[in-house]
Amino acid sequence: MANSNIKYPYLPKGRTVEYVSVNNEYIQEAKKYARENSLDKTMPTGSVVVKDSAVIGRGANGSDYHQTHECERVKQHIPTGQGYELCEGCHPKNHSEPKAIKNAKDQGNDTNGADLYLWGHWWCCEPCWNAMVEAGIKNVYLMEDSEILFNKENPSNIVGKQFEARIRA
Repeated sequence: MANSNIKYPYLPKGRTVEYVSVNNEYIQEAKKYARENSLDKTMPTGSVVVKDSAVIGRGANGSDYHQTHECERVKQHIPTGQGYELCEGCHPKNHSEPKAIKNAKDQGNDTNGADLYLWGHWWCCEPCWNAMVEAGIKNVYLMEDSEILFNKENPSNIVGKQFEARIRA
């Protein structure tokens, strides 16, 4: 189900975001992959690409760049969703969505008509949308209430404690 009341920082014309329960098997798989593989300790995210009821690709965000370098975006006080190209660690190639698409293709899977499930964020940036559109991703699914839970601006967020918080279905 789409939620037209949410004002995303970016959403391509003609595209929507669908929402699934915290108990959805693919959202749970994306969460598990984020927990085990994300290199971003503040906003760990995971994505899975699903086609014909099978997970064909997985990706988690982050790189080890921030462990040895300061984030250029943080230093310049650049708002979320902007200036990713200024910091190697924040570059879209390190986002979970394109990593999941690349993983699927590297395994010889066709992503055209597949769906992508993203756990750990409440929207997708323009470069990630571009990658998903180019890969033929049909639907993008987020977890219900992600606009609250994973939004740094929302006072009820769980940022920094994503794996500790008890999220109800």
